[in-house]
Parts: sequence; structure tokens; C-alpha cells
Amino acid sequence: MTTPTTSAHAAYRAARDQLLALRTEHDRATAEFRFPDVGDTFCWAVDWFDVVALDNDRPALVIAEEDGSSSTSSYDDMRRRSNRLARWLARRGVARGDSVIVMLGNQVELWESMLAVMKLGAVVMPTTVAVGPAELRDRIERGQARHVITNAAEVTKFDDVPGDYTRISVGAVDGWADLHAATAEDDAPLPHPGTGSRDRLLLYFTSGTTSRPKLVEHTQVSYPVGHLTTMYWLGLQPGDVHLNISSPGWAKHAWSCFFAPWIAEATVFLYNYTRFDAPALLGQLRSRDVTTFCAPPTVWRMLIQADLSGGPGSLREVISAGEPLNPEVISQVQDKWGLTLRDGFGQTEMTAVVGNSPGQVVKAGSMGRPLPGVPVVLVDPVTAERVSGAGAEGEICLDLTGPTGRPVPLMVGYHGDDERTAEAMADGLYHTGDVASLDEDGYITYVGRTDDVFKASDYKVSPFELESVLIEHPAVAEVAVVPAPDALRLAVPKAYVVVASGWQPDRVTAFAIFRHAREHLPPYLRIRRLEFGELPKTISGKIRRVELRGREDALAREGETSTDEYRDDMFPDLRS
Repeated sequence: MTTPTTSAHAAYRAARDQLLALRTEHDRATAEFRFPDVGDTFCWAVDWFDVVALDNDRPALVIAEEDGSSSTSSYDDMRRRSNRLARWLARRGVARGDSVIVMLGNQVELWESMLAVMKLGAVVMPTTVAVGPAELRDRIERGQARHVITNAAEVTKFDDVPGDYTRISVGAVDGWADLHAATAEDDAPLPHPGTGSRDRLLLYFTSGTTSRPKLVEHTQVSYPVGHLTTMYWLGLQPGDVHLNISSPGWAKHAWSCFFAPWIAEATVFLYNYTRFDAPALLGQLRSRDVTTFCAPPTVWRMLIQADLSGGPGSLREVISAGEPLNPEVISQVQDKWGLTLRDGFGQTEMTAVVGNSPGQVVKAGSMGRPLPGVPVVLVDPVTAERVSGAGAEGEICLDLTGPTGRPVPLMVGYHGDDERTAEAMADGLYHTGDVASLDEDGYITYVGRTDDVFKASDYKVSPFELESVLIEHPAVAEVAVVPAPDALRLAVPKAYVVVASGWQPDRVTAFAIFRHAREHLPPYLRIRRLEFGELPKTISGKIRRVELRGREDALAREGETSTDEYRDDMFPDLRS
């Protein structure tokens, strides 16, 4: 048996412990922290997880179900289970470098499979169960998947998906190998796979909010080591119970349900539900002594509409991620729970790189400052020059040429797409496609996607800025602002609104929202058009503004307007 790389583990632990010690000292952490050198050979599942898991009875994973049942697996349970599964997978041909689609829900087999595939030096392709045959064909082709692990209930999706791939199911299905048979294998440690630090580990599809989903390639180091920043941003400590709301198959699930908590030696807690129920989730938070909680703004907006009078239970850290966080939500959580809701920024292409870390002043609307070890810069999208100082605005980029070299948390590139990779890595920078502004203290405030920001009457409009105002009105549950072509102003801001419970999508509500916008926005940023309805979203739940923009452009080309649209000039009582 090849033992874990002792020097790699020691370097990794030292870096982890340094961030734990500096968890509330952002300035010192950014000045002193450097990502650890784990050497040329590294496997996180062996060199880190198995070492901390050996004979460790602390809960690693707790999964609660709607019916009141739950399962608990210790760190050592997960070590032994993944050893058995790795041996069983190896017997079925899973080998170093093979791509393995892991399409499972929040169930112990998901975590077991992730660890097992890593221990074999194979490549994990996390995939949401929400995809259909067309998406699966694309993923198998582009990711060159040689093996598939999924639930028995999902196998029919592969009936029309061609390919010479090993079929593995959780549960017995004709023609598929049942993963449960792995329990008969030996749970002794496996040989170290000998994976190099630059070897491929993960292939993640992006959510595709503006274009065809990209296939992001990460190494044995970029996510496993890079997520030290995510642990720091979340504020995780050993022994914490961490709940993150995100669906398996997407990068944020790996961020906060796999790497960051287990780097901190915390417990991952999951609550499975068929339909979101705010009171039920709040009950789980309190009864399970959850200490750290991360959820997207959509969930936070639903929670603040529920009864928060029962208090936050054992919560110490509350975090939002996935989309920009509106200031109104921060205020509501502070008022009702006395906790500061913290925001942050990252992408599938990297780990958390900007954030409001624990103990720091949170400025309303800002997503914080660059996290330790990450060379974040703002770049003028027109001149490509770096900008700095109070009031500077530009695209968020990572410096690829700084004194520490290529940022550790950054992807290799877009797998099989050299053109997109070259575009993203142009001029010695990684371009996120997100625009932000900077204040005098170095805080970064999100403005919008480069594709989403538009001009109206020669004024630059940030959809996020307008949405943050509109979401403050009690009638607005969700909103997306896009440009609507206009003969006089070139474009005007139009809001697509999902109404909150107790409100009707009618003229009365439209008038109330228009009036609210007029009272809280300057004239050049006012919403001029409004339409009620559901918002188009990716299968990961992110709003596809590109579809709404396309709809407005198509109507303009045809010389038509939506029959369901309200315009501000329809309301004589609205004053300029």
C-alpha cells in the first residue's frame, strides 16, 4: 500500500489552520496567507480526507428526510465506505483518468462516489438529476464519459443515450450493476492513485445563463486546495454543523457540501424536501443545531417572508451565494435574528474569490473584498486597463501574471473549447464577465454581467441596482430587469415580476410597483415597463435574462408589444 504524502498533508493542514486562526482578521489573512505547496503528487481524498477520517467518529454527513427519518455517517464511515466502493468500481473498469458521470441526489452514495472516484485517480463529472436525454448525450460526448453512476429511478433517461459506458445504478436494474454490491468489498486503504497536482479531477458544466453550458476543467489542486478560501469565507470551524442549500450536480454543491466543510472537519447537514417549505427548514435549522447556513437569495427572500420570531437557534454564520444579494434581505435578517448576512462571489470556474468574511464590516450591497491568496483586479472592459481607487468600475478579473503566478483556485480552462478558453484568459487575466465597482475601503459592489448592463437615454443601467430597489416592495417576490428597445431612448428598463403571496398580477399592483420605483430611483433609472409572470431559469435555478432580452428584441423587430405589459404612461397619477 502506498501511504499518503505526509508532506502534502502537513502543508495543507498548516494552511488550513492558519486561516482558522485568522478567521476574523481579514487584513492579516490577505497579507500573510499563501496557498500551500502540496507537491507534484496529490489526491485530496487520500492525502487529506482519509488522514483526518481515520478512526474519527465525528459526524461527517447527516441527511434528514421530510418524513422525520435521518441517517448519520461518521468520517471513518465515509472513509471505509468509499474504500469499498473504489475497489468495486475498479473491478468494473473505472481507472485513472476515466470520466465518471455521478448523477445522484442528496444521498450518502453521492459523497461515497465522489471520494471513491477520486481515490482511483478518475475524473468526476457531477450531474444534476434534472437533466434529460439531450443534455446527457451532450455531457457524455463532450466529457468523454466512460462510466455512469445514477439512481435506479433515473436509468430510463439513458435508454436513448448512445455510448460504450459502464452503467452503474443505486438499486437493482436489468443491465445495470447495482452499487449496493460494493458493501461486500474490503474496506482497507487503497494504494495512492499517484495523481499529479495538475491532473484532471473535475469536469463541471456551467448553468448556461447566457449561452450553451461550458465544460469547466479543474485539477487535483484547483478545487481541493482552492476551496481553503471558501472555508474561510463561510467561517467554518472544526465541529460546526453546516447546511448549504444547493442542488447536487452544480459547483456550489461541491463548494459548500463537500470540500469546504470537510476541509474544516465540520459536519455536512442536508435536509431533503420535495417542495420548499420555509417553516420546515427553519425547524430543521433549530432542532439540528446548525451553526453555519448558506443559501441563495431566493431562499433568503422566502425565509424573511416566513415567521422568524423563533430565533436563529445555534446559528453563528449566515451566508448568501449564487446570485447578488439585495441589501433589503441583509437588513431583515439583521433586524429579526441579530445576525449579519454575508455575501460573496465566485464561479464554477474558480472557488470563492471575493467575500464578506466573518467579523468584518458589511456594507449594504457590497459582496466584500478579495479573499486571502486571490489576486482580484478590476479592468476597464473597453481599454483593458486596470482601474483602482474609490469609484472605479470594471470587469472583475484574476491576475494570471502576478508574483504568485497563476491563481491556485482557477480552472485549467473550458474542456474541448480552446477558443472560449483563450477569450477568458486574454491579456494575462481571467475574465469573469462580471462588472463591479470599488469603494475607498476596497469593497467590491456587483453591477451586473457584461451582457446584462445596458444604456438607456445614454445612461448606463445596472439591472441588479434596479432589482435591489424593486425587491424591497412587498408585492415583489422575484424580479428581472432587462432593456426594452425604445425609439426615443434607445432602450428603457423593463421589469419582469413574480408577485408575492397575497398580491395579484394586475393593474393595481403594477401601479404600486411603478410608484415605489419613482420614489426610490432617479428619473434616468426608473422602470418604464412592467410585466408579470414566471421567470425563465436554468436547471440550476439562475434567471436567464438573455431569454427575456431576446423576447423584447423579437417583439421590437416585429413592431409589436406584449399584450400583458404595463407602461408607466398608462397611469396618469404617476408624476414625472
